[in-house]
Amino acid sequence: MSAGAERRPADQKAGLNRVPTLAIDVMSGDLGARECVPGALLALAQAPDLQLELVGDPSVIEPLLSGAGAALRARAHIVPASDVVPMDELPRAAIRHRKASSMRIAIDRVKAGAASGCVSAGNTGALTAIAHFVLKTVPEVERAPIMSALPAAHGHAYMLDLGANITATAVQLLQFALMGSIVARDVYGVAEPRVGLLNIGEEDIKGHETVQAANALIAASGVRYLGFIEGDDIFSGEVDVVVTDGFTGNVALKSMEGLARLITATMRAEFMRSIGSRAAAILARPVLKRVGATLDPRRYNGACMVGLRGVVVKSHGSADRMAFARAIEIARTAAIHDIPGCVARALATETRQGS
Repeated sequence: MSAGAERRPADQKAGLNRVPTLAIDVMSGDLGARECVPGALLALAQAPDLQLELVGDPSVIEPLLSGAGAALRARAHIVPASDVVPMDELPRAAIRHRKASSMRIAIDRVKAGAASGCVSAGNTGALTAIAHFVLKTVPEVERAPIMSALPAAHGHAYMLDLGANITATAVQLLQFALMGSIVARDVYGVAEPRVGLLNIGEEDIKGHETVQAANALIAASGVRYLGFIEGDDIFSGEVDVVVTDGFTGNVALKSMEGLARLITATMRAEFMRSIGSRAAAILARPVLKRVGATLDPRRYNGACMVGLRGVVVKSHGSADRMAFARAIEIARTAAIHDIPGCVARALATETRQGS
């Protein structure tokens, strides 16, 4: 779950959790501590009442904190971890052999109640497996999907799953639809979230057996269901929650990120092509800056694994410090709004009403 300028969460709503302490796996990901630690400091600067536990090798973390002011340093607590989950580690091996890793210890801190949530830029498969093994899912949820916000014509669309579950059954897609609707409503203030199921066409006859079965289940679930949607509908503003399996969702997400980079590079090259183009670039700079900020993938970094009994946020593996700070803010929002509790309570209500 993420967004740079989404509809502002109802932070003033009564009953929200106080500002949390988050456990941050600063050793994982493609860039590791050299970007994750500065990203954590940036997150602390943006949220003056936030406390962070930086989980990893103290000999690596401490030098990266040396330039931080005393006020920031006082809110960054090092939790030692002697191991790191490699990016190519198999999920089962990570569970068995990486109990001393920064990823595992960060999740363990959530399980123990020492932290209200955790963030990692590490191996998605390992993070998913360890989170399920340690935290478990809330009742009525078989698998926890990864959910994030994407730019759309009306502001943002919330999409799940973005990579936690390569395949999904019809029942799991139904659960994704219910959880996506709950989070969009209870956290981001979308009064009646419009839900769409991603497919190769909008017609009822399109798609394989799993999406056909999921279509019938979601239609009977009570959510505001629009039916099948196609890839271009993600950005149309006609839908608030996009439901799919993790394989399709991750491919779609990476395609969007690649397209955003291509558009940026192409526009930069065209504006530098001639003197007239450079002059036009100067005049258009304010507009280009706003568009670039809106489409910057770093503003959408950080996806929440919804359906777990604790808050776990997955950061992009190649996230720089700005993007990683955004993932921490997503975890902060999820913890403040108690997403695990929201999902558990709403699904329990759905179950009682349906019985």
